[in-house]
Amino acid sequence: MNRRTLLLSSAMSILAGPLHADGRTFYTPGLAEAAMDAGEVVILDFWASWCSTCAAQERVIAGLMAETPAYGRSIRFIVVDWDQHGEGELSRALKIPRRSTLVALKGREEIGRIVAGTGRAEIKALFDAALAAAG
Repeated sequence: MNRRTLLLSSAMSILAGPLHADGRTFYTPGLAEAAMDAGEVVILDFWASWCSTCAAQERVIAGLMAETPAYGRSIRFIVVDWDQHGEGELSRALKIPRRSTLVALKGREEIGRIVAGTGRAEIKALFDAALAAAG
């Protein structure tokens, strides 16, 4: 690998934000906004490490992602740490009421959201709507 390729791939991994175990990335200011401005289909997961509802959602999400690889190929998943960004500009702009909120967007247009829902069918329906929007 030449030096330019190594430097470019290192920079891209830093700019993308930390990777979550199942392929989602953790939010850093500007990350989700840039994806939305680029017209990407994004699912934002407003999450907290101590939240039992978030943990239940995370188990369902991991199962769905494993069963349907198209979700990971077509949708950008970004985890927004509630403790760090719950009072931030992104949360305010999207009127996020609490942690354990999942929001699907295509660009800046909301496809759907789930607040504190942990049902597999409900989360799958949101993911399927996002996948359909991705085309």
